[in-house]
Amino acid sequence: MRFRPEVGVRHRRESPGSAGHDLRKARRVGTMKIGIIGAGNIGGNLTRRLTALGHDVSVANSRGPHTLTALAEETGATPVPVGEAARGADIVVVTIPLKAVPDLPSGVLDGAADGVAVIDTNNYYPQQRDGRIAAIEDEGLTESRWIEGHLGRPVVKAFNGTYAQDILERPRPAGDPDRLALPVAGDDEAAKARVRSLIDELGFDTVDAGGIDESWRQQPDTPVYGLRAGVEGVTKALAEASPERPAGFRG
Repeated sequence: MRFRPEVGVRHRRESPGSAGHDLRKARRVGTMKIGIIGAGNIGGNLTRRLTALGHDVSVANSRGPHTLTALAEETGATPVPVGEAARGADIVVVTIPLKAVPDLPSGVLDGAADGVAVIDTNNYYPQQRDGRIAAIEDEGLTESRWIEGHLGRPVVKAFNGTYAQDILERPRPAGDPDRLALPVAGDDEAAKARVRSLIDELGFDTVDAGGIDESWRQQPDTPVYGLRAGVEGVTKALAEASPERPAGFRG
């Protein structure tokens, strides 16, 4: 069984000499309002980086805003209830356990800005965490297509195979030979372009992984999942993926 990138990693705050700090002067996509639902390893580190880049970030978790005081003091992000995270947001990041998606408040994305891009960072771990989901295993839905059904909005799949600490520690300027690339899948081309621009600003290249029905190519235990490589390596890994779900990720 391969690793779970968003589970059990350490964070560190950025220092003035860190790669993330240096990239505050990288190419900008314009200041945006960004809502983050989920303040775990991926959500917390995206909060750190996106606030450092000057974006207006609201962050929520299932335990309530009062539990996010330390993160808010560290980053300047605004802690909010889950139902308010998307209010006015240009981009919303949904980064919670997949099994918790159906429990999100009805209309959780209502009030977002027109044309909002919704980033799905989730993975399906049936044996380890989520339990068996028939629509994914029997009907063949990709994880992100299943999530779209619950959110009622198109999503862009990104960051699902990224080590959380790499968001802080491994951004690089465009053209750097050590710059990592992330696969990005989605049906809404405008939303996907916005997400890819944001990832570029964060200090990573991207590879278009196709539509959401092709997003199985970046699900757990595929060649690209957790791969630390540039555009060429990520492109090759996506092409080598098999649509058969590995035994370790079946319920």
